[in-house]
Amino acid sequence: MHMLANVQQVTIAPFLRAAIAPGTTVYTDDYDIYGRLKEWGYEHLTVNHGRGEYARDDDGDGFHEVHVNTMEGCWSLLRSWLRPHRGISQEKLPLYVGFFQFVHNARKRGKALLESLVATLIAPPPRIAG
Repeated sequence: MHMLANVQQVTIAPFLRAAIAPGTTVYTDDYDIYGRLKEWGYEHLTVNHGRGEYARDDDGDGFHEVHVNTMEGCWSLLRSWLRPHRGISQEKLPLYVGFFQFVHNARKRGKALLESLVATLIAPPPRIAG
C-alpha cells in the first residue's frame, strides 16, 4: 500500500510502471484515472460499479474472474481499522497504513502477531551484494 500525493494519471503512471510488469492484466473499476493502462502496456479489464456490476464472467466458465473485490475488501478492513483512531494527522497516516499493511500481511492476530512483530524487529539487515 502506498499513499500518493494525488489521484492523477501523471502521479500513478510511474508508480504502476515500477510495480507491475508490462503485459500484466490489471483489474480495476471504471474510474477514469485507469483509462490509459492499455496505452501504458497493460491488459486492462474493468467492472462498472455505477451499472451495478461487481464481478463478471468473461469466458463463460461460471467463475467471475473480472472483479476488484479483493482490493475493495482490503480497503474496507483498513477503514474499519482506522475508525477508532479518530483525528489521525496526514503526517502520521502513512505510519498507520504501514502498520496495517504489516498486520494484514502477517496473517496472524492477537498474541500470535507479537511473534511476527518481534521477528521483524530483530531480523538481521538484508545483505547487499557487491
